[in-house]
Amino acid sequence: MSPRRRVGALAARAPEGVGERVRAVDWEGTGRELDARGCAPLERLLTPAECEALARLYDVEQAFRSRVVMARHGFGRGEYKYFDHPLPATVSELRTALYPCLAPIANRWNAAMGIDVRYPDTHADFLARCHEAGQVRPTPLLLRYGVDDYNCLHQDLYGEHVFPLQVALLLSEPGRDFTGGEFVLTEQRPRMQSRAEVVPLRQGDAVVFAVHHRPVQGTRGTYRVNLRHGVSRVRAGQRHTAGIIFHDAA
Repeated sequence: MSPRRRVGALAARAPEGVGERVRAVDWEGTGRELDARGCAPLERLLTPAECEALARLYDVEQAFRSRVVMARHGFGRGEYKYFDHPLPATVSELRTALYPCLAPIANRWNAAMGIDVRYPDTHADFLARCHEAGQVRPTPLLLRYGVDDYNCLHQDLYGEHVFPLQVALLLSEPGRDFTGGEFVLTEQRPRMQSRAEVVPLRQGDAVVFAVHHRPVQGTRGTYRVNLRHGVSRVRAGQRHTAGIIFHDAA
């Protein structure tokens, strides 16, 4: 099968069980953990076979719209690629299934922070809002890290319309495929030192986390804290990750 036909087949094949796994998550508990820490693990969203199939796409150039070598831009070391349309079925299904579970949390956060923006019930409606504003380029991506690669702390903001939560899925198995390479989230509170959170993941696990800021209840009311995320240095092997970002890029 040619690379182009291979991409089309992967994009058209509906993965079995992905949506059901997303809906089976304890979203009430996940919301509480997001409120407390700004991030929450989602265990076993993908099977090992689904992880490996997604990671193998990294070498299929026709699946992507662009490639970024992080060292060239001061982003760290390693590289990543943004998927092009049509998105692989697993990525598309995750985006569609995760969004309505996260939208109520996003709306609650915005209300707490005094932000007027509210998010519609479906991802298709939110994408329509992005596209009307000229944000039409897909943002889901695959990342590949080798020995001594890392990702600097950053935020994934691509235009006026930003969905305040995103998801990263670990496609490789720690200890077998790589060592090091932990997901790291930092939180900067006013007049306080930054706090770091490390989220241990296994193959097929995901972490949902705040893109930019989140509300925190203080003694004088609710205030916003700023968050950034990254990946620590990979010490051995190779690490693949998929990023599910819900807003498209300008």
